[in-house]
Amino acid sequence: MKLTQILSILEEMAPLGYAEDFDNVGLLVGDATTEISGILVCHDALEAVIDEAIRKKCNLVVCFHPILFSGIKKITGKNYVERALLKAIKNDIAIYAVHTALDNHQNGVNAIFCKALGIEASKVLIPKPNYIQKLVTYSPAEHVEKIRKALFDAGAGTIGNYEDCSFSSSGSGTYRGNKHSNPKIGERFEFVETTEIKIEVTYEKHLQAKLLAALFSNHPYEEVAYEIYSLENQHQNIGLGRIGELKNALSETEFLQLVKEKLQCGSIRHSAFTGNTIKKVAVLGGSGSFAIPNAKLLGADAYLTADLKYHQFYEAENQLLLADIGHFESERFTKNYIVDFLKEKITNFAPNSLSSGIILSEENTNPVKYF
Repeated sequence: MKLTQILSILEEMAPLGYAEDFDNVGLLVGDATTEISGILVCHDALEAVIDEAIRKKCNLVVCFHPILFSGIKKITGKNYVERALLKAIKNDIAIYAVHTALDNHQNGVNAIFCKALGIEASKVLIPKPNYIQKLVTYSPAEHVEKIRKALFDAGAGTIGNYEDCSFSSSGSGTYRGNKHSNPKIGERFEFVETTEIKIEVTYEKHLQAKLLAALFSNHPYEEVAYEIYSLENQHQNIGLGRIGELKNALSETEFLQLVKEKLQCGSIRHSAFTGNTIKKVAVLGGSGSFAIPNAKLLGADAYLTADLKYHQFYEAENQLLLADIGHFESERFTKNYIVDFLKEKITNFAPNSLSSGIILSEENTNPVKYF
């Protein structure tokens, strides 16, 4: 398969538009026209992982964390980032990162986190703002169904658990074409007043180009009248973290023991016990100290995340149990999800005789060790 085909599948799994503004996701190294012989999926694309890709004849590494994150002006091999990039480039190995694009997905990092712990009926902890847009267009009545279906097929009209959502209303449209016009209804220079149907659909921001292409190719008019609005509504299915409930309430020690076993934690740093049982649990994979107020506001009995600083444990204020379970540990099973997704979507992948196709990396890239 060409890399460009695989990129489309990866964006289906984690649309790049979902990523946070600070992030660096997508294709970091490589040429999209490359023929891919094997895919190695890992947590961090370190030099040891690139070596593994070379051994296993994989020329695409799909990683969770972007090895190339901040600005870089030289690649001389003086640090772990540059060494990994140099080796990848020398061996024609492409690198693709998903990071917060998958963090924000409703089936991504935090849904995986919840599943591992048996947290049920979870919802987004911090819904993503400024991501829902509205498209408004106008059509002759006989073309409405065709246009509406094309917009739905392009991804518009999904609201929560409902698809193909739209609103239509009838009105009167006017126009007068100049000497260069070729009107569908009426003649050049003629003032035309005709009944039109106003079609309104909402959509996720990253779908805009696809929707406009569908609109223009299915609309009968020479000039298509349309408007795009950014809505202030939060997207309830996209965002950071999740919050849900355990099937049975546990004591604080029972809960931490469960977490330690399920996520294979070397240790867990936590705030003072509140003396309450744990039923409602909030999670956020990776560095999540910023979401402590959100967990408290939504009534969580416990909040699991990573990279908490000393003074941030005070923020529990005896209202909930804060637990730092480790950055790697909180995202531990993400790479397994990526492998499963790719294997489900790529059924006709024909790797070369030396590669087994889509492979889960055997390298443990967790930089934190426990004594």
